[in-house]
Amino acid sequence: MERLIFVTNDDGVSARGLARLIEVLREFGNIVVVAPETAQSGMSHAITMSSPLYLRKVREEPGLEVYACSGTPVDCVKMGLDHLLADRKMDLVCSGINHGSNAAINVLYSGTMGAAIEGGFYDVPSIGFSLDDHSLDADFEAAGIVARQVVAGVLEGRPAVPLCLNVNIPVARPEDIKGVKVCRQCRGHWREEFFCRRNPWGRDYFWLTGAFKNAEPEATDTDEWALAHGYASVVPIQVDLTDHAQLAPLGAILDR
Repeated sequence: MERLIFVTNDDGVSARGLARLIEVLREFGNIVVVAPETAQSGMSHAITMSSPLYLRKVREEPGLEVYACSGTPVDCVKMGLDHLLADRKMDLVCSGINHGSNAAINVLYSGTMGAAIEGGFYDVPSIGFSLDDHSLDADFEAAGIVARQVVAGVLEGRPAVPLCLNVNIPVARPEDIKGVKVCRQCRGHWREEFFCRRNPWGRDYFWLTGAFKNAEPEATDTDEWALAHGYASVVPIQVDLTDHAQLAPLGAILDR
């Protein structure tokens, strides 16, 4: 039986990164895509609860179905796996290829990774792909090659589930990518800056910008180090946010 692969993203159904990912994944099986109707970057794990969702078929051909959903990336996964494909076994969930890195703390804000994490809840290997380039004319050639390598490894190696991988690819020509490194998430944080403007009616409005602060710039085993040194980073992530190191100390203080 041919493999069935579910695909989504957060940049929208017309995004170039999604087209590149579909192109790569068609080598591995039949593809069903449910992607947001419009860009949904920064939506993290948001779901739509106060308005209806709309679904329309965009494209169909042998081995490929593409749908656009009015909701968030996580809505797309739920719509795909609980509605369109509820009676079919999935072999892989992929999200991306995103415009912009989702390394380090970005994994928490990312709609791309929100969708990948949701896919992992279905006991299916799930992978989010991101290219460290926000530009509209980003070159996805190298990212596609890395995606092919990672997908082949996961499908052939059959690692245990639940499995969710955060894959980030540096900006480089394919021949300049040094390799793939399995590594850990870098510690760091964003420090935001808000630019204030005033509209013609005298009301202030704000544009968000900011900079990422690497809390461990000397560490050589992180995703940020890998990207900065020409490697694609692969971080296995989990949903358990428990700070296990704090359980015993807090228990001694608070348990009664």
